[in-house]
Amino acid sequence: MLSKTFTAKTNDRQHPELRFVITGRVEKTVTLIPKMIKLRGSADKEIKATLRIIPEKKYPFEITTTNTRKKDYITYKLKKNKTSEGIEYLLTVTNQKKEKGRFLDTIYLNTTNPIIPKIVIKVQGNILASKEKRLKTGTDK
Repeated sequence: MLSKTFTAKTNDRQHPELRFVITGRVEKTVTLIPKMIKLRGSADKEIKATLRIIPEKKYPFEITTTNTRKKDYITYKLKKNKTSEGIEYLLTVTNQKKEKGRFLDTIYLNTTNPIIPKIVIKVQGNILASKEKRLKTGTDK
């Protein structure tokens, strides 16, 4: 059970604030393994990570379209697999950033299920300087 409380302000002098409590059961609609993509490594090496997207049997869906928020530092591929448990998707994300630095991006997966029309995947990158640059500067990061 999940419970949330919020307060609404009104122009009623006898009841200037009303407090509401909403309680309900939350059902899992999709499993993400891991919960987000983390890309970490040297700029001169290939850095990639894969995330599994597993629809819950009660809430099946197909992924229809995909897009990213920034499009600057990543490329990605989505592959649909049939398993003994049903359908799952593999999202493989590859770093495109060639210099040291951090970044955040978001991948949006649009689905055919109106209950879960969009799945949001967070991507975090921590790109280290290439080994050559680290040797020249005497740093290890």
